[in-house]
Order: sequence, then structure tokens, then C-alpha cells
Amino acid sequence: MADVVTTAGLRVADYVAARLSHLGVTDAFVVTGGAAMHLDHAFAEFAALRVHYLHHEQACAMAAEGFARLDWRPAAVVVTAGPGVINALNGVFGAYTDSIPMIVISGQVRTNTLAQGEDLRQMGDQEVRTLDLVRSLTVWRHQLSADDDLRCIVDSAYLAATGGRPGPAWLDIPVDLQSQIVELDPCEPILQRPKDGAFACTEIDEVIQSLEQAERPLILAGTGVRASDTMAALLRTAELLDVPVMTAWTHDVMPNEHRLFVGRPGTIGTRDANIILQQADVLVVLGSRLNIRQVSYNWASFARQARIIHVDIDQAELVKPFLDTAVKVKADLREFLPALGLEAQRHQGRHTEWIAWCQRIRAEYGPKWDDYSVREEGINPYHLVMSLGDCLRPGDVMVCGNATACIVPFQVLPMREGIRMFSNSGSASMGYDLPAALGAAVAAEGSQRRVICLAGDGSLMMNLQELQTLASSELDIALIILVNDGYLSIRQTQANFFGSFSGCGPSSGLQFPDFARIGSAFGLVTMSLEPTGDWRQRLSAFLDARGPRVCVASIDRHQEFEPRLRSIATSEGIKTPELDNMHPLLPEAQLAAIRASAPRRRAAM
Repeated sequence: MADVVTTAGLRVADYVAARLSHLGVTDAFVVTGGAAMHLDHAFAEFAALRVHYLHHEQACAMAAEGFARLDWRPAAVVVTAGPGVINALNGVFGAYTDSIPMIVISGQVRTNTLAQGEDLRQMGDQEVRTLDLVRSLTVWRHQLSADDDLRCIVDSAYLAATGGRPGPAWLDIPVDLQSQIVELDPCEPILQRPKDGAFACTEIDEVIQSLEQAERPLILAGTGVRASDTMAALLRTAELLDVPVMTAWTHDVMPNEHRLFVGRPGTIGTRDANIILQQADVLVVLGSRLNIRQVSYNWASFARQARIIHVDIDQAELVKPFLDTAVKVKADLREFLPALGLEAQRHQGRHTEWIAWCQRIRAEYGPKWDDYSVREEGINPYHLVMSLGDCLRPGDVMVCGNATACIVPFQVLPMREGIRMFSNSGSASMGYDLPAALGAAVAAEGSQRRVICLAGDGSLMMNLQELQTLASSELDIALIILVNDGYLSIRQTQANFFGSFSGCGPSSGLQFPDFARIGSAFGLVTMSLEPTGDWRQRLSAFLDARGPRVCVASIDRHQEFEPRLRSIATSEGIKTPELDNMHPLLPEAQLAAIRASAPRRRAAM
């Protein structure tokens, strides 16, 4: 194996591997295949790249996504033509919606067997029209031809994946071109990144002026803050302006113990945060695309009292048809937040009464242990996650699946300094959890960071084969399988709208295995967690162990997501209440009194 290649006798595949390494790519997630055979060989032989072999291309893309979330460095995904391409699409879609950098290199059939024209379904062996499939899932895509400038193509893929609003870039290479010899130096200087247009200084002035005039200002910090690595700038600016901060789906951008942190709003956020959000009179949105889970289907009432200032790097997010924001600022937070902070030094604000009110609302209406029942049949998932939070230490990485494995920790898991927590919110695919944890653990290797993965039983079945990848590794991953006999979120939806069930658990036609036996069959150290004795102590001991390990936790099948925004079917159609009117519903008089209690300036005499 070699980590240095000469320009003499260099295959295209060798150059791609070497050039990506020179650009900073260190890891690749691979399922080998015939149409990618030269790529597979080149990546395996290039010592500067670590190659990780998984059992499914979907898992490869999800692992690369989990890898990138730790420090926003892209990993490569290498797949073969046809089925390999198709299998990878789910994970690539998740990276695209959540703006995660990734570089996918796919093999393709020989150039002389590529299908021509729109009507011919297939010509080459296992051929699929890759670019047509990935066009709406990638920030950049290209099929290599013999006349291409290879250096320019590889650099363009990397720059597109990591620049502006990040996402997956896809390079499709026919198998005959993979083996062609090129006279290129993979260590040439990197192409210059194109510069984006700068925001106007008047936009900073408008934000500052709005915050100065506000009585109940609020910042909503999204994934863009994490992607741009501007957490420190956010905190400094919020402190200068004395403006409270909420987090939008990426909850690890701010320590929850900070006096300015005031919650996690959204349709499956928390009641206290939604109450506060709906009383704000100025809302500055930083790097959040304000998706439906954030604003709800009743988006017209989102932050209904606030003048909304939306800052995002993607112009398309600023002009979505269902959002009516007063000020739209297209900007990179790496430039915008320092500029805002500089101006904030001259306009330091004080919002003592508003902040005190927010903290009172948090104390009274935030989630608590006693809000959730204790039943003998299973551990309440909220109690499990709260207990898990007590065991976390700086450096821990929480990888969450979907439904219970995502909603519950995103509502109640405390985010202290140095703790990471992520899921995929755009695709929200079942099967995400374990592969993403594998990718995160690869990125964390050598740092002594624990990776803790929460996976629902229904979700894990979608990528069960990667238990073998876990078992074959030496990665420090604590996999907690939440066993509640199926798809809880679907059960709740079916109960809410139909009053009957289908295909969501054993009683409605969907069966599950004994996961303790499954874990042991893969050779994994496996324990069961039941609601007996001191289960919290056993959970702590499991987390303190090292290496790949599995905990099968029996959780309460009847615990719904609470609080949550619950739409109802009426004769006029489906109706969604305002965000602060969450289920279980508060008495109308109590909710009205809470809304009226927010600080307001007294009218002049």
C-alpha cells in the first residue's frame, strides 16, 4: 500500500483517491462491486485513506453523514453501479436535507454501453441513469468523460460539498475510465473556492435596531450555527445583546445551563419553549430552514407576535412560500455573526424582565420526571433518557434514530458543555441510527469519546446487518435498543385519526425478534434492561463499559410523546392548533393567563 503516488502510470481511480486525500478526506465507507472495481482497489491501496467496509450502501451513506457531523469534514462513499447507487440514495437524501458534506463516488458501466436517448431503459449490465436519480438529492453531480479536466472535476466536487450550504456531491465514473492512465500530480494546489456575495452593512443595522426596540427579543439558532462553527460567536453576541436563545433541531449549539438558554421549540419540542416563542416580539432566526417540524402546519401562527428576521446562506430557504418573514438576510454565519457581535458591543442591551419571565416559564412548564408515569411493564422512555442524561460526560456523542429514539432525547436530554447530540431531521429515515453511530465513532477514534446510540426496535430492523460491522469493530459504541414492539409514532397517528391499527406492531401484523438473542448471535456483549431493581445503576454500568456493546431496554409501550402538537380531524379538514397549545392541553383560561403574563410596556399616561 502507498500514501504517495507518482504521476507516471497513475490510473484515474488512483488519482481520485489521492486527490481526495490531498483535499483533506481521510475516510471512505465502501461496499465493493464490479462496476467500481478500480475505485475499490485504488481506495484500498492508498494508505492515507482509511476504508471501512459495511454490508449495505444505504448504511455507507448514513455512516458518512454521521462521520461528518462531528466536525463537518466530508467522508467519501464508494458504491457500484445500478443497485449500489440506488441503495445509497436514502442516506444521501438525508445528508442533502440536513446540509451535511459528503462525496459519493460511484462506478458506472463502460462508456460504450451507456444508454442513449430517453426511451432506452438500459443498455449496460446493471446500468441505471445515475445523474437522473441523484439530481434532486445533491448539491453537485457529474459523470466523468474522457475529455474532462480530472483535477478540476474532483476539486469541484469537494468545494461544492463543503462550501456555501454543504451537502452531498456525486461523481459517477464509468469502469473503463477508472483504469485509464493520466499524467497528473494529485498534490497540485487546490482550486480557489468561488466567493459568495457579501451581505450589506445596512442589514446588520436593521437587526440591531429591531433588537434595541424589542421588549421580548429571541434568537432561534439552527444547524447553520453548528455547520459554520460559530457557536462561540453566537454565545458572545447573545450575551452582549442580552437576548435569550432557543435551539432548532440542532440542540447542542448552546449549553442548556446558560442563563440565556430558553428551550427547544417545535411541533415535538417542549411546552415551555413554545410558550416563550409565541410571546416574542422580535425573532432572529440563524441558520434554520424553519421546516414543518419547526413551524407546524399552522405556519401562519408561528411566532405570531414577532417581527421575524431570517438569516440563511441559501436564498431559496428565505423565500419559501409558506413563510412570511419581515427581513431576509442571505449570509454566511461565519461572516454575519462576527459583524453582528462587533456592532452589538456598541449597543449592549438589557432584557432582564423578559429573561426572568422566560426562566419562570421554563421552571414551571418544562418537562419533569413526575410528568411521566411509572408502569411495571416497561421503563418509561422519558425516565430512561433523563437517567441517561445524568450519566453523560463531556465528549460524549449521542446519536439518535427516529421517533422515540429522537423525539424523547430532543425534548429532555440536557445539553451540557462538550456533549454532542444529533439525528437526521430532514429524511428522518428508519435505519439511520446504527450506521450514523458507526460513522461518528470512526470520526471520534483516538479521542476517548464515547458514542451512545439510541435505536428503536423498528428502526434497527432496517439496517440490522450492520450489527456485524459493529461486532467486527473495536469502536466504543454503546447501542441502546428501545424495545416497544414497533412503530410508536405510527401507532399514535393511527390512534389519533382512525382508532385502529395496521402494520405497526405484533398485534397488527408486524413481528420483531428477540434482540438480546440477536445481539448475542452477532457475538456482541449484550445486556437486557428491565424495569426492576435499580435499573439506573445497571444503565450507568453499561455506559461505563468500553468497546462495542448492546443494551436491550424494555420500554413502556403506552407512553406517548408528551408534550406534542396534535392535529385533529374535523368536518372542515385537519386542524392544527398554535404551537403553545400542546397536548395534553392546558385549560383555556390557564393558557390565556400565561400568554397575558409576558412582559409588556405600559401605555404612556
